[in-house]
Amino acid sequence: MELVYTIHREQTPIIVAAIHEGHRLALPLLEYMHLQEHERFREEDPYTGDMANLPVSRIVVETSRFQTDLNRRRELAVYRKPEDAWGLTVWKPALPEIMVAQLLEGYDQFYADVAALIQWTIALFGKFVMLDIHSYNHRREHPLKAAHIGDHPEINIGTGHNRDKWKPLGHCMTRFLSHHHILGRFPDVRENVKFKGGAFAEWINHDFGEYGCALSLEFKKTFMDEWTGRLDRKHFNDIKSMLKGTIPFLLDLLDTPAKSTYPNGY
Repeated sequence: MELVYTIHREQTPIIVAAIHEGHRLALPLLEYMHLQEHERFREEDPYTGDMANLPVSRIVVETSRFQTDLNRRRELAVYRKPEDAWGLTVWKPALPEIMVAQLLEGYDQFYADVAALIQWTIALFGKFVMLDIHSYNHRREHPLKAAHIGDHPEINIGTGHNRDKWKPLGHCMTRFLSHHHILGRFPDVRENVKFKGGAFAEWINHDFGEYGCALSLEFKKTFMDEWTGRLDRKHFNDIKSMLKGTIPFLLDLLDTPAKSTYPNGY
């Protein structure tokens, strides 16, 4: 069963990924899918593919995480029980094992293709940064009840899997984003509060951490209505403008000889 994604190469050490953008399901899965479309949509990361539309190498996945979650370890990439999926029963009846095996073939091919992209980037530049873009719900209980801001920053940067040599880069990125206006104010940007980075970032660090790192950017769904999907276009455009500005900033940081001496002004 096909896992649908696109990988676009640009001659730059910056890569951006939107691996939870998708909503598509392979046709053979529809008779097993227990969730309604709106239930799946709430837990997917709509509009992150548009956020990732930057002048760098890009990975955008069109297949839903409910088919194969590419941000989970292989053994957990297909949701089997409600605890795997926010208490939701995803499949009824359960998926046959032969179908699960087919889905994991797509998982393996995706990781092989991303590895080829990273290796190509390293061969050209000797370094890379992956911007792993996601979004997350903050009104899970009720459309009018927002989660406490103390542990739900507007932008969470996950750097928990990165090697020590890349820690200063994550700190600089956090401060850089904090100094941008969104809707006329400075956003609340923090590291590793709500999320530390998923299996995708963990794998990047394990296999390629000598040459680069992943910054997992989780945007709280304040730029949209997470229950209806309605987008706040002004808010969203401010986020896109901010992300576009990170490209020259990251290129400059990657050119800094000593990772421990990034400028204190960021």
